[in-house]
Amino acid sequence: MIDDDGARLRELGPQVLGVLVRRGADFASAEDAVQEALLEAVRRWPAEPPDNPRAWLVTVAWRKYTDAVRSEAARARREEREYAAPAPGPAQQADDTLLLLFLAAHPALTPASAVALTLRAVAGLTTAQIARAYLVPEATMAQRISRAKATLRGKRLNEPGDLGTVLKVLYLIFNEGYDGQVDLAAEAIRLTRQAAAASEEPEVAGLLALMLIHHARRATRHTDSGDLIPLAQQDRSAWDTTLIAEGVQVLQHALARDRLGEYQAQAAIAALHADARSAEETDWPQILQWYDELSALTDSPVVALNRAVAVGQVDGPLAGLRAAEAVPPDVPRHAAVRAYLHERAGNTGQARALYAEAADVATSIPERDHLTRQGARMQP
Repeated sequence: MIDDDGARLRELGPQVLGVLVRRGADFASAEDAVQEALLEAVRRWPAEPPDNPRAWLVTVAWRKYTDAVRSEAARARREEREYAAPAPGPAQQADDTLLLLFLAAHPALTPASAVALTLRAVAGLTTAQIARAYLVPEATMAQRISRAKATLRGKRLNEPGDLGTVLKVLYLIFNEGYDGQVDLAAEAIRLTRQAAAASEEPEVAGLLALMLIHHARRATRHTDSGDLIPLAQQDRSAWDTTLIAEGVQVLQHALARDRLGEYQAQAAIAALHADARSAEETDWPQILQWYDELSALTDSPVVALNRAVAVGQVDGPLAGLRAAEAVPPDVPRHAAVRAYLHERAGNTGQARALYAEAADVATSIPERDHLTRQGARMQP
């Protein structure tokens, strides 16, 4: 009944948690009860497999929750009022997923805590799996999750919540990538698919489209030895065209709703890059137009820096450098962008110094090594 990797329990856990939350349980107490029910399933199912695993888990988890709340009389009154279990189905499950995402991405939590709680409660990952994905000790991750649950204890979702926070958490998870065992990018796409199925908000679809198009290039971003491959040098024939086509279709449906948001604009830029058969064929004027749209939606300095690259492609590297000068110098990759633009302008000495500066502040070893190699090309 139970696979060795616990995949069935991982799939059922968030579903059961959603049922308890809809019945009125607060998020933290419900999550505790579900974890206890999952442990009981591990002990009992090999010898006594249930006919309906989901119903079994709901019953056990709800019993553990009500046992932990108050007296037997209070439990009986609560069950009489709230115990009618809704029929399972894809739509309800999708609604539960969106509900849980709102709870796990509560504004009272730090981004790191919200990400950890989302992976635990909504994605169904174990604490050990999340810790390995983030390269921290399991005890550290367990403390992070415990603090997050303590913050949410007693809180209930009685209003729509902040969708923007939910989307930021999902995108944070996506950008963490994967460690070979737990593919966080795939988890983020799976959760965003479910959120998109439960929401008419075009920004949810925009984020899904952005993830799909970026994920289509995943196999070409690094060499076999782990070296970073810039977008212009990636093997475009190895991009996943099925994912790109799906992402573009999702984006088109989102844009048709005529409520433009920053994730839709980012996805449009990614789609234009994906549409070019070679780096030389990239439609930079249209990309710059989308960056102008994106800049009107957000005052992000990261967006302004990326726009400077597009300006450099359309109006020349000197114009790009002028645009970059308006961006605060402490923005990540600021030195790398200026190094690239100076190289295109023929200023090899400045480019070399800036590549070295960028390598010193790189946030990953592959990025540092790539920038070091770029600077080495500038040696006289």
